[in-house]
Amino acid sequence: MNIHAPLAGLRIVEVSAFIAAPLGAMTLAQLGAEVIRIDPIGGNIDIHRWPLAPNGNSLYWASLNKCKRSVSLALDTPQGQELAAAIMCAAGEGAGIVLTNLPAKGWMSYEALSRRRKDLIMLRLTGNFDGSAAVDYTVNCASGFPIATGEDERPVNHVLPAWDIAAGLYLATGVMAAERVRQRDGAGQEVTLALSDVMLATVGNLGYIADVQVNDASREPIGNHLYGAFGRNFATADQREIMIAAISNRQWKALGKATGLATKLEMIGPLMEVDLATEGGRFHARNAIAAVLEPWFAARTVAEIEAGFTGSGVLWGVYQDFRQLVREDRRCSLNNPLFGEVQQPGIGKLMAPRIPLSFSRTDAGPAQAAPMLGDDGASVLEELLGMTSGDIKELEQQGVLGPRPAR
Repeated sequence: MNIHAPLAGLRIVEVSAFIAAPLGAMTLAQLGAEVIRIDPIGGNIDIHRWPLAPNGNSLYWASLNKCKRSVSLALDTPQGQELAAAIMCAAGEGAGIVLTNLPAKGWMSYEALSRRRKDLIMLRLTGNFDGSAAVDYTVNCASGFPIATGEDERPVNHVLPAWDIAAGLYLATGVMAAERVRQRDGAGQEVTLALSDVMLATVGNLGYIADVQVNDASREPIGNHLYGAFGRNFATADQREIMIAAISNRQWKALGKATGLATKLEMIGPLMEVDLATEGGRFHARNAIAAVLEPWFAARTVAEIEAGFTGSGVLWGVYQDFRQLVREDRRCSLNNPLFGEVQQPGIGKLMAPRIPLSFSRTDAGPAQAAPMLGDDGASVLEELLGMTSGDIKELEQQGVLGPRPAR
C-alpha cells in the first residue's frame, strides 16, 4: 500500500461489470485508494470478455481491474450477501463507500446498507434517469454523433465506448465529492448517475443542444474534415494516412510555410470570398485548401513529412491501427513514464499504464497488475471482518467463498 498516494486511506467496494464502474473504481485505485471488487463465484458477466489471451483469460478484465483486490462470494445465498454487506460497511475512516452499476436493491440497496453504517456513500450508475436500462451502444445511437460521423446521413458507430469512459470518470469524481461532504459534515449519501445523462450533458456542453434551439441546425456529416476549422486526413506516398489540424492562425501559417504552399493557399481567400485568417473562413474553404495540399502529401512518405514538419509548428499525426500504435509509436513504450512492466497473473508479462496524472507533491505509484478472480477473499475477510483461518476454510468448503485461484 502506498501511504503517500493522493487517495491513500480511502476504501471503495465495487460490485460491477463491463466498463464504466470498473474504470471508475480502477481510477480511484490507481490514485491510491483500496478498491475491493466483489464478484459472484465464477465471475460476473464480463469475466470472459474479449480480447482474450491464448489460454482464454480475458485481457479486457485484467486491463480494467488493475490495482484492485478481488473477492468472490456466493452472492445468490443469504450468507454470501451478508458477507458482502459486512465488507461494504466495515469499520474504518475513509471506508464505507460502495460503487456499482448493478441493480442495487434488497440487501444491497442504499437503504439497507446505510442502516448498518450511517455514513455510507453509494455511487450507483443506471441506464436512464428513470432507472430503465441502457448501454453505451443504445445511448450513443441517440446522441446525434453517429449521424454526424461519416460522409452521408447513414449512421456510423465509433468503436470507442465514449459514454462508458466518461461515466467512469464521473463516478470517480462523484466518490471524491461525496467523501468531501462526509469529511465536512459526517453524513453519507446515495449518488446516482445515468449513462444517458452523461451523453446529454456532453451534447449540451459542446453546444449542440443550443445550436438546435438557436439556429434550428443539426451538424451534418463532413467525413474527416474538422468541424469549424481546417483539418483533414491526407494520403501519403507510402500508402499511409496522416491527419492535419490548423486551428489557430499560427498553425495555419506554419502549414503554409512548411509545405511551401503559402502563396497558393493565400489565393483561395479572395477567390472564394472568405477570410482565411479565421477558423470559419478556413472551414468554408476546406475543399479548396485540401485540393492544394493533396499533391504535396501524395508525393512524400511519412518519414519525409516528419522531417519537414519537425520543429515547424504544424499540428499533425499518423493514423495507426492498434498494432502500429504499440510497435511504432514512441509514446506507447516503456520510455514513457506512464507505462511499467507487470507480471499479470494468468496471462504473463504486460506493458501496463499507471494513472495518467502526474503529481508534484504526491506519488500515485507505478503500474500494477490486476488480481485473479478471488485472489484476496481470505485476506479481506481476515483483515476487515476478523475471521480466522478456520472460519475462512469452512466458508470455502460450504461454497460461500470462492477459492483462491491456482497460479
